[in-house]
Amino acid sequence: MCNWMSFYKQNTFHIHMSDNLYNNVRIYSLERQMELYAAFRPWSDDPALDGLNKRQNESYTREQFDKLQRSCAARGVTIIPEIEAPGHALVISQWKPELAIDTSIDLLNISYPDTIPTMKTIWKTLLPWFHSKVVHIGADEYVDPVLTKDALVSYYNDFVITLNDFIQEESGKQIRIWGTFPPKDNYTNNIPQDVAIQHWAQFEDNPYFDYIENGYNVINSDDSFYIVQKYSVPYPQQLNKTRIFHGNPGDGGPWSPNIFDVNNATNNPPRTSPFVLGHLAAQWNDYGPNTSTYLEAYHPWRYYGAALADKQWGGDITEEEYDLVFPILQAAAPAQNLDRSLKSQGSTILEYKFADGFAKPAARGVDVKRASEVAVEDLSGNAYHATTSCGFSAVDDGHHTPALSITNECSVNTPLTSKGNDYTLSFAIRQLPSSKPGPIFTGPDSELWSGNGTSTQIMVVSAGNAFALNYSLPVGEWVNASLIGRGNQTFFSVATQDGGDGEEMEFTTTIGINGESFA
Repeated sequence: MCNWMSFYKQNTFHIHMSDNLYNNVRIYSLERQMELYAAFRPWSDDPALDGLNKRQNESYTREQFDKLQRSCAARGVTIIPEIEAPGHALVISQWKPELAIDTSIDLLNISYPDTIPTMKTIWKTLLPWFHSKVVHIGADEYVDPVLTKDALVSYYNDFVITLNDFIQEESGKQIRIWGTFPPKDNYTNNIPQDVAIQHWAQFEDNPYFDYIENGYNVINSDDSFYIVQKYSVPYPQQLNKTRIFHGNPGDGGPWSPNIFDVNNATNNPPRTSPFVLGHLAAQWNDYGPNTSTYLEAYHPWRYYGAALADKQWGGDITEEEYDLVFPILQAAAPAQNLDRSLKSQGSTILEYKFADGFAKPAARGVDVKRASEVAVEDLSGNAYHATTSCGFSAVDDGHHTPALSITNECSVNTPLTSKGNDYTLSFAIRQLPSSKPGPIFTGPDSELWSGNGTSTQIMVVSAGNAFALNYSLPVGEWVNASLIGRGNQTFFSVATQDGGDGEEMEFTTTIGINGESFA
């Protein structure tokens, strides 16, 4: 992602290192709240943080995060880490329940004597991890339906002021916070002006009059470019192209980073305001860990991220010019393949006929590493030849046609890894009565399984999640199957060998834990 961003002159990648889902945890019992999905991403062996991170396989070690930061910095992209508190802090409350507000355990009780010391311990442990000159302490949406705003503001501001002083003393780093409680004349403890404010919603604050007019630096993350993956009522799953090119409420011209309000120009500072530090578009995964896959997180930016970057830097490319030049630029973006594109001479990328391929001598250019392996020729003309150590058996079709016999002990290995949309993967398969449910195709981004030991349903497995169909392969019968990626949907179809195309079945999932579910 950093390599791709860098090509379009994006220079900041803000990553949440802790958070919980945007949900009303108060609708659940305390026991259920303690089990809700919340995560802390740094994996530290320091005893001071023992028990905070319970998801080692979903985390960064220090070595991994060092590599990420260095790799991005080599491309001119700075990682800004955020550890979220005192709101969105369910993972900390699950670790130390005594720190939580009783009525809202995703909020930390700042008045509790051990709360701020605990946050200092977390930051003291992890500050040496972070290479950036700026870190983000969160401070977002600290609201409670029982406690009044006045009861929270003073504690909240003390929290920010104390951590600001502590982080600067420990590391010399500046901090950022989300816009939550704008400064007021009747507050005796307003946040100092060396804390940068990241604005995200007009209903939270007015960045021009609340912050900039009071001497605060502001990062524009207004929700006019706020994305929620997979599903959301108010927010889209793609950048708004029209808003990028026509989002200036004054003259209908292109949007620019000083535009916090795309509807009312009086809420926007001058374009030359030195208090606007820049713009960061936000993407959230509000409905749970099975809402999206890792690779899928790229696609909301894929088509119009470059257009937004042009306007972030004050560029003047028109919408028509962009539509012409973007495909050329995208194809030239170096050091990544987020589109998972594959080179091919035609519409067929690879074609294996195991009945023929096993009997032929090793195809030219195929590296057969073991004596037990044989080559399988790619008949597409693209030379994507495969190797296999699997055996062959005669198909009971009256002609004794040989077919590949795949077991848990063998596989077919291709030189390809993943194919991005759009695609159709067609294959003939017979599941024997002795077969055990398991993977049919595997790759680094996703896998196709014929069951997982507890279920015989066909399922796509990606990012640790299984997306299953209400369908199981027949036993003992040859079928023609196709896995189809079309746009942002994935389908599976099955037909008997003497039949036509089978009906397409879409892979879907139920997401959301906010008292509602969405398929």
